[in-house]
Amino acid sequence: MLLRKFALPTLCVLAILAGCGRNDPAAELDAPVQQLQDNLEAKKTSAVLEQLHPQFIAQQQNDRDWAKRTMTLLFMRHKNVSVLALSKASRLDPTYHEKGYTEAQVALTGAEGLIPDSARHYGVKLEWWLDDGQWKLARLDWQ
Repeated sequence: MLLRKFALPTLCVLAILAGCGRNDPAAELDAPVQQLQDNLEAKKTSAVLEQLHPQFIAQQQNDRDWAKRTMTLLFMRHKNVSVLALSKASRLDPTYHEKGYTEAQVALTGAEGLIPDSARHYGVKLEWWLDDGQWKLARLDWQ
């Protein structure tokens, strides 16, 4: 009887601990997505470029050099840059485990002071490739 009293709670605790130990594969993409957002808001061009895969392409035609020029222009134009993720969802490719996808609705604002003087809403699709143990942004499309 004593064994029964302790067996069920012990099994429950072990099940909870086992669940905590497992990583949700799609959640692995949350960290680089958040880091990308943080780097853009901090206006860290070099940190963003480090997150881009060497074969990065945006809108099926723009490369890493385009990304660098665009960020430089945006950061020079606006003292404050804010990226607001209104919604986002990430998933891993079921066939190719080294690919992941994030879809998000974002608002991008720029300001000279505290109040934004420009704002735009985008639907973005990001394709991430696992490169040497790190998720790198390989494809970017928006509407």
